[in-house]
Amino acid sequence: HLLLFLLFVGPFNCFASYSRATELFYSLNEGLPAGVLIGSLAHDLRLPSAGEQHQVALQPPMSFTLASHGLGEQYVQLDNRSGELHTSAVEIDREALCVESSGATVFGGAAAVSSSSESCLLLLDVLVLMQEYFRLVKVKIAIRDVNDNAPRFPVPNIHLSVPENAPVNTRLAIEHPALDPDVGTNGVQTYHLQDNYGVFTLDVEENESGERTPYLIVMGALDRETQEEYVTVIVAEDGGSPPLVGSATLTIGISDINDNCPQFSDTQLNVTLYGNSTLGTHVATVHAVDMDLGSNAQITYSYSQKVPQPSKDLFHLNESIGTITLSSKVDGDTPRLHRLIILGNGPGCIPAVITVLVTVIKVMMRPPEIVPRFIATEAEGVVYLKELDPINTPIAFFTIKDPDEKYKVNCYLDGDGPFRLSLYKPYNNEYLLETTKPLDYETQQLYEVSVVAWNSEGFHVNKIIKVQVLDDNDNSPVFSQQLIELSIEENNVPNAFLTKLHAADADSGERGQVSYFLGPDAPSYFSLDKTTGVLTVLTQLDREEKEKYRYTVKAVDSGFPPRESIATVTITVLDKNDNSPRFINKDFSFFVPENFPGFGEIGVISVTDADAGQNGWVALSVLNGSDIFVIDTGRGVLRAKVSLDREQQSSYVLWIEAVDGGDPALSSTAKITILLLDINDNPPLVLFPQSNMSYLLVLPSTLPGSPITEVYAVDKDTGMNAVIAYSIIGRRGPRPESFRIDPKTGNITLEESLMQNDYGLYRLLVKVSDHGYPEPLHSTVMVNLFVNDTVSNESYIESLLRKEPDISIEEKQPQISIEPTHKKIESASCMPMLVALSVISLGSITLVTGMGIYICLRKGNKHHRADENLEVQIPLNGRINLHMLEKKPVEISNI
Repeated sequence: HLLLFLLFVGPFNCFASYSRATELFYSLNEGLPAGVLIGSLAHDLRLPSAGEQHQVALQPPMSFTLASHGLGEQYVQLDNRSGELHTSAVEIDREALCVESSGATVFGGAAAVSSSSESCLLLLDVLVLMQEYFRLVKVKIAIRDVNDNAPRFPVPNIHLSVPENAPVNTRLAIEHPALDPDVGTNGVQTYHLQDNYGVFTLDVEENESGERTPYLIVMGALDRETQEEYVTVIVAEDGGSPPLVGSATLTIGISDINDNCPQFSDTQLNVTLYGNSTLGTHVATVHAVDMDLGSNAQITYSYSQKVPQPSKDLFHLNESIGTITLSSKVDGDTPRLHRLIILGNGPGCIPAVITVLVTVIKVMMRPPEIVPRFIATEAEGVVYLKELDPINTPIAFFTIKDPDEKYKVNCYLDGDGPFRLSLYKPYNNEYLLETTKPLDYETQQLYEVSVVAWNSEGFHVNKIIKVQVLDDNDNSPVFSQQLIELSIEENNVPNAFLTKLHAADADSGERGQVSYFLGPDAPSYFSLDKTTGVLTVLTQLDREEKEKYRYTVKAVDSGFPPRESIATVTITVLDKNDNSPRFINKDFSFFVPENFPGFGEIGVISVTDADAGQNGWVALSVLNGSDIFVIDTGRGVLRAKVSLDREQQSSYVLWIEAVDGGDPALSSTAKITILLLDINDNPPLVLFPQSNMSYLLVLPSTLPGSPITEVYAVDKDTGMNAVIAYSIIGRRGPRPESFRIDPKTGNITLEESLMQNDYGLYRLLVKVSDHGYPEPLHSTVMVNLFVNDTVSNESYIESLLRKEPDISIEEKQPQISIEPTHKKIESASCMPMLVALSVISLGSITLVTGMGIYICLRKGNKHHRADENLEVQIPLNGRINLHMLEKKPVEISNI
């Protein structure tokens, strides 16, 4: 019972220690993919492993469960059996999960806590369950920041104002610093200016909360009147690796201070005034300039205290605009000269001074009057005419009056321009102003003429007329070049720039605005920007496909109706070395007779290159066999340096390389096969017999038709040049007709039975001839046959061989087709027949006896004869296996 109690209570005591709450702390980077292990709860809580649990009897398996489901579960995955915690498919974004605050926002059991910009915690409650025993584990996961955000300014344009008198080292805070959701060193660290103009720099100050504020520091003197604004780019950079940057446009405006005073352009102004001038007559205008702005540039005008009061009363000075007008009538007491000293006053400035000298001319009569009546459009003293208006277009009528009505008044036109003032009959005081030729806006836009009236007393007045010429669409766009010649290399990149067209239109406004269009003959792969006139090619050009393009372009203005002009564009596509040399065939075969003379023309290798100029120049060379063959680059002619012999080599395989002149050069190869045609330049070569001094023993018992020996010859030529025929052209011996040679095989056979008186040395002169064309070649050989039972005295035979044979030459040519025939011996009488029969009977007995003796002698002399000369041991019957003998060619004289 005690054992059972311990078995039951023991595990309970073991797991009871786990029924309290525990905290676990993990950390991981934001942005990790799914399946990354965060931690193992079972391992970190030191809970029994699955194997240890299995050993505990009656105990169910342990399980791990999130206390509640919500936002936290989407970021993690908990294995219920092993307690391993992994990242889920939902990527953790620290900046989205943890908004900087002092509290915590709870999401269904998980809280994203951001008590400061440096911390971000994901809180999870995990239950470790085993029946009714459990343990609550609080898991804190710290989300580490990675540099996945670049600094960003809250506004794209930052404006800052600096007074022009700001001293060096003046600091001005930039109120819109860059923001970076990342924290720590991944946040904004530094600022710099893209262009400081040599007068600005940046400094960064960090406050207690860690915020960094950029400050603009003035490093040089500023002058608004020299430059009133600086535009640069401020760049913020974080401390990540690699660092990320953000930028904004920084506009630094230089505010004005009153550092300039009014100034007159002249120091004195001279004016003449007639005494009969009416009140309000304009006398003069003074104008001062202040380089400052706003209130700092406000100027007021006043008389100096040196100006007498009568002059002040006679002439009124407008304090704001500086105009001087006649304010009272001129009488006989009015001084003739007035010195008006005028001050130009600015805030905080010493006044500028100008002197106006007014000379008053006293008159006792009134000047003539000019009364205009405008026909053309007029506004504020300006007459408007169109440039396309016809000649003699009326402008205005002028009525000339004499107030005193007692003087004769004349009128004339003063000034330049295509205008005429003429008396309008039948009236005496009416004058018509009209044009004398067409106006041209592009030549001159504004004319100023004066209508002058003067009386017989010399007094005159004038009326100034301003004529403004209005523009019409009377000019077509004009290309700077009527023929636009361009060039571009082939294989260009798509949308390659060709040129920028320009057509000038002398008209103004919309009438002078030019649009550009391709002509109908332009290929579709050219593009012309309507507004800018930029001509591009949309695709790659291939010079080998087309080398020149010619089409029209059109410039159209915006007038009504529109006017246009046309220019021609020619484009030359320049060559690039983009084509390898190309052989007409990849394999060339040439048939050349052997013994072809050295440097004779074997054949022509045709090769082309689609490129032009140097890129299309092709050089040919022989890659192999250059010691024998050479090729002419200019014509592509293949030649052999030496005469070729088919018997030494019947064919040649060459590789020819073609290299163009481009940089880098391109190349290709072709295979050349040269087959040598045989000519009959080799006579037959006799291999057997090996010498004219060799001989063969022929036994008298040899039967007719038996092969005796053979003549074996070869010919190095081929075809009919190597077909050999054998013939006996000379004979010597007791009965030389007894032997015949086969014209095809060269086999020598016995034609007739040998008699007692046929013993001796036979010498056959054999002609070996080929069937060559046009002239057959031949060789001769001497075949020596010694007819006897044995060779008893070899020295004797050799002495016979050394003697020059007396052989007559037969001119009969060998005929291969002729079959050999046996010679028939006919008897002329019976007596010879009887004698022959007797001889045959006796010979038969003798032959049988001789054959027995011969067989014995052959067996006895077998080993001795093996050491004798080869020319003696050739058997009478059977062909010689010439391939098993060492056939040494000998020099045999030709007949």
